[in-house]
Amino acid sequence: MQSDKSRQEILERIKKMSTIVDTAPLNTRYENEAIYRPVLPDAITCFKTELEAISGQCFVCESELDFAEKLIEFLRTINVQEVYCRDRIVANRLSEVGIKITSDMEGGFGQMQAGVTSCEFLVARTGSVVVSAAGLSGRQMNVFPPVHIVIANVSQLVLYPQDALLAMEDKYKNRMPSTITTITGPSRTADIEKTLVLGAHGPKELAVFILKK
Repeated sequence: MQSDKSRQEILERIKKMSTIVDTAPLNTRYENEAIYRPVLPDAITCFKTELEAISGQCFVCESELDFAEKLIEFLRTINVQEVYCRDRIVANRLSEVGIKITSDMEGGFGQMQAGVTSCEFLVARTGSVVVSAAGLSGRQMNVFPPVHIVIANVSQLVLYPQDALLAMEDKYKNRMPSTITTITGPSRTADIEKTLVLGAHGPKELAVFILKK
């Protein structure tokens, strides 16, 4: 009898919850600033702050020369002499400032220490990088390199994730890429004894270079 009574009580609670869900408004919306706090002064500062809070690195570059100097210094600090890049436009840009590029022809993919890609957009309020299969770098370059270096322009900064989605829809219309990925910091997991480990399922380091000009 006690078992039947308990079962009935559980069924009544489930029925009650189902009624609540069925009558809940479907158009519930939250103001962005009620979710993302604190409010930061500008998109660049916001992106840099959020990315560095999750173990990523952000370099804001005032010019091409500033970009070259900061990238060369970054590679020096991680002891990398050459980078792997599949994007011809990005590769030419790096070669022009004296950075050595490796390619598939040289067997560079399997031996790469750092990979360089472009991106679709940067999301300021989450410190995220949006990439897609439509890029010249393909899908592998977002997950395989031990160090993932992203080069972006300030014009690619948007404030919120939904802004990035709308921008992607506007850019590609009815021909959206087969995959769109949001990268938020280096790869991480805490599956084992709740100990945070970076680089378990992808790049151990993520560095984003934003060119203001």
